[in-house]
Amino acid sequence: MVPIQIRSLSCSSAAMSVTKVFARSIFDSRGNPTVEVDLYTAKGLFRAAVPSGASTGVHEALEMRDGDKKLYHGKSVFNAVKNVNDVIGPELIKSGLQVTQQKEIDEFMIKLDGTENKSKLGANAILGVSLAVCKAGAAELGLPLYRHLANLANYKDVILPVPAFNVINGGSHAGNKLAMQEFMILPTGASSFTEAMRMGTEIYHHLKAVIKSKFGLDATAVGDEGGFAPNILNNKDALSLITDAIERAGYTGKIEIGMDVAASEFYKGNNIYDLDFKTENNDGSQKISGEQLCDLYTSFCKDFPITSIEDPFDQDDWDNWTRMTAGTNIQIVGDDLTVTNPKRITTAVEKKACNCLLLKVNQIGSVTESINAHLLAKSNGWGTMVSHRSGETEDTFIADLVVGLCTGQIKTGAPCRSERLAKYNQILRIEEELGASAKYAGKSFRMPC
Repeated sequence: MVPIQIRSLSCSSAAMSVTKVFARSIFDSRGNPTVEVDLYTAKGLFRAAVPSGASTGVHEALEMRDGDKKLYHGKSVFNAVKNVNDVIGPELIKSGLQVTQQKEIDEFMIKLDGTENKSKLGANAILGVSLAVCKAGAAELGLPLYRHLANLANYKDVILPVPAFNVINGGSHAGNKLAMQEFMILPTGASSFTEAMRMGTEIYHHLKAVIKSKFGLDATAVGDEGGFAPNILNNKDALSLITDAIERAGYTGKIEIGMDVAASEFYKGNNIYDLDFKTENNDGSQKISGEQLCDLYTSFCKDFPITSIEDPFDQDDWDNWTRMTAGTNIQIVGDDLTVTNPKRITTAVEKKACNCLLLKVNQIGSVTESINAHLLAKSNGWGTMVSHRSGETEDTFIADLVVGLCTGQIKTGAPCRSERLAKYNQILRIEEELGASAKYAGKSFRMPC
């Protein structure tokens, strides 16, 4: 299967070249170092910051960390920064490529790296430059970033997404016993993105009150993505808490529920999943087979308005993925399974292992490859959900990306923590700018166009 190629946009001879590239180490929302890139053209400065995941798939492009345990517990990114400043930047300036040539610049950097997984220069180094180039290209063409991204993907229209608010955290994103990583609410019954935000925030505050009343004030602390992290073990309890909050807010029937299980985190091999994996030397009573886990999801879907389940099985447990997708009509999202990589997507299509791509720009490492991954998924009848990472920055690029690619759905955390709300607030600004022409995906979020 040949990946679909995005457009190469050209401008007049006056189109601006890159005049300077400078990277630095900044901090993400977990207090770990990450890469930030400043890119200059005659129009000014364009800045991009790279997110970082906690539950990263083994098939992702390499996020270059220095590994020196004496510095930031081995998580420093000085080598990636050096690769931008000493290799990518000088070579890009020397190339004479214009910032409107997104495809050519991304391919230039990929060739400069020369490895399968960007391990020579680092996906975090390449992505920082790619994101900054995209912002500069939009400015050069006099377009909002979301319009520029739509043009790159050959889309004439833009669509505002349904937000998937992560309201209860578990897995590697929280310090509780909950195995499954995210429990989300999707306001598909809203009439606009603004109304969806109102619904989400009101439910979020009702949920806080529910958790406080049942578990005490200390249970209302939040996880990496802003969701609450009550110390519960039973995953069904999380769904019951959310349903209670939806009812109290008066939005029953207008809200659907999504889950990101991140099952690779608790897969023990040999078709065994441990739902008590956070307890050392546990008694094994919570270990179940892949078939039993599939039955558990089926029971959840019968009891709750679940519309989407992400990473229900380990990233290489293809048989259970295929079984799950064949046995349900809900959205089954591939994240660790597909890692925004055309090769993995193609395999998943062939095996009918899922029906939706989770799009994370840092999993693949460039804007062009991210768009191509979405177009490949769409061409095979899949949906696409744009996603943040658990280690985020204030950069709002994915807000424009989800609108420009018309994917209809985005998850970027709870309506809490400013690095999460930065994305939601940017979509509010876009909706305001679009005015009467704004279209909200709503119930059609899986296939909005």
